Amino acid sequence: MGEVHKTHEAIKSLESTMSTLEMELALARTVQSNGQHYSLEKLANHTLQKAFVVIGINTAFSSRKRRDSLRQTWMPKGEKLRKLEKEKGIVIRFVIGHSATPGGVLDRAVDSEDAEHKDFLRLKHVEGYHELSTKTRLYFSTAVSIWDAEFYLKVDDDVHLNLGMLTSTLAKYRSKPRIYIGCMKSGPVLSQKEDKYYEPEYRKFGEDGNKYFRHATGQLYAISKDLAAYISINSPILHRYANEDVSLGSWLLGLEVEHVDERSMCCGTPPGIQINHTTFLTVLIFSSS
Repeated sequence: MGEVHKTHEAIKSLESTMSTLEMELALARTVQSNGQHYSLEKLANHTLQKAFVVIGINTAFSSRKRRDSLRQTWMPKGEKLRKLEKEKGIVIRFVIGHSATPGGVLDRAVDSEDAEHKDFLRLKHVEGYHELSTKTRLYFSTAVSIWDAEFYLKVDDDVHLNLGMLTSTLAKYRSKPRIYIGCMKSGPVLSQKEDKYYEPEYRKFGEDGNKYFRHATGQLYAISKDLAAYISINSPILHRYANEDVSLGSWLLGLEVEHVDERSMCCGTPPGIQINHTTFLTVLIFSSS
């Protein structure tokens, strides 16, 4: 029985390796077709920067104070940030596109901030609240073309991470392919235009009062390399709903994906603590306005 178990584990490992290689080959072809200067031979030789996790912090032009708050708390700066990346494989970048008038005052302000801190990932994307689904799709597509990471994580810029707890949590799932980790929910589909999270395509989800499919809340979630590569490869045909977290959930819904409901990534307020305009996420993170 021991030999049978070993054989079964070896087959599972081989299937996982083959799946990863097939995805990387498809990704390489996609990168080439998009005009990026990576050859199949170079990608096969792992010229992409190796990493354990890429943490993309979704931010906006108006969020300078939030970014400074993160730099002053959990996010290393300067040489410490580069050391974390080199020694621990933890890549952290603020993710932002450009304004509707490229080269304007908003873009120049971010250029100056990036020159000082060197902690931005710039996307070919026009910033806008109603374009978050597109921005998320572009973030994953861009990240997998630069870093060969085990996990790709998206987090909002009002969230403060406990990096030690986060990496420990992700490490538990590093042997599993096609993993989707976050605070899973399936809230109501909002059909009234005055609602903050109004879904214009609410009829696609059935009758009034229906709920969304299971997906992770948008403040923080992580996906494995296979899934980030899938998003990159299929980017042109992935449908974008009004809400970014719903869009990601829909992209992964029909795949052989393990949804991990990681409760430490869920919102909550610690008992006995009262801080105005602040929400806490248990164990891993807390967010503040």
